[in-house]
Amino acid sequence: MRVEVWSDIVCPWCYVGKRRFERGLAMAERNAEVEVIHRAFQLNPAMPAGEVRDHHDNLMTKYGLSDSQATAMQQQMERTAAAEGLEFHLVGGVTGNTFDAHRLVHLGRARGLEGAVLERLYRAHFTEQRSIFDHAALTALAVEAGLDEADARAALAGGAFAEGVNAEVREARGLGISGVPYFVIDRRYAVSGAQTPELFAEALNRAQADARVAPR
Repeated sequence: MRVEVWSDIVCPWCYVGKRRFERGLAMAERNAEVEVIHRAFQLNPAMPAGEVRDHHDNLMTKYGLSDSQATAMQQQMERTAAAEGLEFHLVGGVTGNTFDAHRLVHLGRARGLEGAVLERLYRAHFTEQRSIFDHAALTALAVEAGLDEADARAALAGGAFAEGVNAEVREARGLGISGVPYFVIDRRYAVSGAQTPELFAEALNRAQADARVAPR
């Protein structure tokens, strides 16, 4: 069984959703048979590559919040993440265009390290407040995730995996995905949002049970 996860690396709910899904997967029956593939989605596709915007200010602009409301939203998100064992530092953080970061995830997939690369990017962005928006920073993180430095540098400098990322973004639109994280199970079932581990486990078990009784 295949689970495709559309997400963006600057989306805090996507990191929380990743953790909750992983816990749900561990609870599910026959979880060793589940293949997980991460698909690209962009929250800030119009931002120029390499440009960043303050996370707090972005919340104020995007949702029409006051300064205090944006701060309260950041603090609540940090508490939500902490409940999942994640350490978020949103105050003082930035957001930006993640196209190149998604290309790096694709390189990781090609080298059998997709999960490690994605996890390293999430932790760098949300916990360490390290940049994931320029090639030098991405190359360093790629090496820390286990990729070859020259391989990562060459992929980022050229157009490697650009079409793959664009195709996944287009596919998300075709599937009607307007928010992430979004989980698609065997192209038959969908779970939207960072749901509970129990709900993920139930969805996986149901999908596997339905697949066993489906006519061939």
